[in-house]
Amino acid sequence: MIKLNNLEETEKFGRFLGENLRPGDVLCLNGDLGAGKTTLTKSIALGLGIDDYVTSPTFTIVNEYYGKTNLYHIDTYRLDDKVDVAYLGFDEYFYSDGVTIVEWAEKIKEALPEEYIEINISSSGDTRELEINFIGNRFERLKEKLNESFGN
Repeated sequence: MIKLNNLEETEKFGRFLGENLRPGDVLCLNGDLGAGKTTLTKSIALGLGIDDYVTSPTFTIVNEYYGKTNLYHIDTYRLDDKVDVAYLGFDEYFYSDGVTIVEWAEKIKEALPEEYIEINISSSGDTRELEINFIGNRFERLKEKLNESFGN
C-alpha cells in the first residue's frame, strides 16, 4: 500500500510511473468517482514527456496523446456491460507502441492483456491510498524501483 498525502505527492508518484513505464505497458486504474484516476493520469503523461492538456475520456472513451512515448487513455465508465469489447478495438492500444491507461478497468477485465498493472485508489480528502497489483512478470524492474522510491 502506498499512501500519498497531498496533490504534490500524487503528482510526484505519477511522474515517477510515467518515467518508468515502457511502450506496451497497460495500467489499470480503479476507484470511485473523484478518487484521482485522471489526476494520476495527468502526472503519468508528464512523466512520459507529454505536454498536452490531459482530460478524462468519459464521453469519447479513448483519448490519444503523443510524446516521447505515446499515451492511450481509455475510460470504460460509460460502457454498457453487454458491449463487445473486442469490437471497440482496445487490443490495438494494448499491443501498441505506447502506454495504455484504462480507467474503470474492472468493467473490461476479461479483455485485458495477460500482463498489466492494476492500481486500486481509495481517497479521503487530499489523501490517496494505492493498492498496486502487478499481473505477470513484465514489471519486475518497475516493482523494484517502486520499492526503492516509495517503500512499498
